[in-house]
Order: sequence, then structure tokens, then C-alpha cells
Amino acid sequence: MARNSNNAKRQAHELIDRLAPTQLSAVVGLLEAMLDPVSRAIANAPLDDEPETDSERDAVSESKTWFQQRGGQGIPHKEVVAEFDRRPAASKRSKAQR
Repeated sequence: MARNSNNAKRQAHELIDRLAPTQLSAVVGLLEAMLDPVSRAIANAPLDDEPETDSERDAVSESKTWFQQRGGQGIPHKEVVAEFDRRPAASKRSKAQR
């Protein structure tokens, strides 16, 4: 197995040496994504093969209708904040600033 691994690494190095600079940067990005633990976990995660329930299907249908009725727009953040009588954290002043 180690021998195959060494051959694969050698072949990868030879191929990388033949790449143009723009291709090389794309390969570097790909390798970084492959080595990132979150990206790797997502790539290796099993497919969600659980069947969709009737209630889930209904909820998706209702949400699509809701968005269509509003021209594809959601609720603006300011309206949501106002509904809960809160200001966004970035606009809050500390007690020392008051």
C-alpha cells in the first residue's frame, strides 16, 4: 500500500510541475478544500436518503407560496428586529458610552 501511495505522490508532483500558474492556483485551492476538516466532512457525509414526509412536503410548498406572494422577498431584518423590539447588536451602545 505504501508503494502505491508513493507512486501516486510522485505522479501528482510530476503533474503539478507541468501546470500553468493559473492552473496551479486552482489546484492549490482544491487541495486546501480537500484538507480542510469541515469540507472533508461535508464531502464524506452520507446522502440524506430519508424520505420526505407529507408534512415536510406541505411546509416546503407553503414556504414557496409565501415567497411567491411577496415577489421572492423575505422579511427585512429591520422589521424582524422591530417586531421583537430589539436593535441589532452592532448598533447597541455599551453602558459606558451612555
